[in-house]
Amino acid sequence: MWNNHHALDLLAKILFALVAMAVLYAISLQLIKPPLFPIKEINVQAVQGAEKNDAELHNITYEQIEQLVRNEMEGNFISVNLTAVREAFIKLPWVREARVNRKWPNGLNVILEEHQALAYWGSHALVNTYGEVFRVSVEMDLPVFTGPNEASAYEVALQYARFNKILVPLQQHIAEINLTPRYAWRIQLNTGTILELGRNEIEERLTRYVSVYNHSIARLNQQEPLAYVDLRYPNGFAIRMPEVMQHVPRKSGTRRET
Repeated sequence: MWNNHHALDLLAKILFALVAMAVLYAISLQLIKPPLFPIKEINVQAVQGAEKNDAELHNITYEQIEQLVRNEMEGNFISVNLTAVREAFIKLPWVREARVNRKWPNGLNVILEEHQALAYWGSHALVNTYGEVFRVSVEMDLPVFTGPNEASAYEVALQYARFNKILVPLQQHIAEINLTPRYAWRIQLNTGTILELGRNEIEERLTRYVSVYNHSIARLNQQEPLAYVDLRYPNGFAIRMPEVMQHVPRKSGTRRET
């Protein structure tokens, strides 16, 4: 072998390559360790949904961000795990989405989207404007949504917007909206009136209620709003006056639908 010049040349090249790789590896280990390339700047930007313009953080404090950076961020500009940093920001109660990227030569860009609270989900959570349930401890003047499960919050949020649009002519809005396990709808207005909409033709029934309200329903009791209106009748509706427990059908001989 020692007389084989080709074999010796090949062995020398292999040894040289191994030494070079070891040197590069040692250098890379030093480069990714502090204090080289320390992160000196973290730029936090707030956005709302698909908006590209800068927004303000309303529920995430810079004290929370500073504490997260101290406790969760490891490594330097080269070695920092951006995925881990993003996941740490996602754990903040009001953060809906987070994006993290490097900013040469020594900074990070952090883009945060806050939850925009639309309603309470029962008594233990909130619903954002995307129809997603999230949990924070807060007291706000919001409507209340309830449904068979959290997955139904999206559908409830959509129907809430449609119902409120129909109610605009009355200058009334929804205080509570309930979707039952049988997928029947019930809403309570800010006036206190409960409207039973059922499962079928729910928007048409509410539209009919609005169309007859001023010249019919509102005149029944000008002192207090109605307690309850059942709109599940095909050709009429049933009402309950305040402090009156018995339903009084507006139409006789009609059969209530669900």
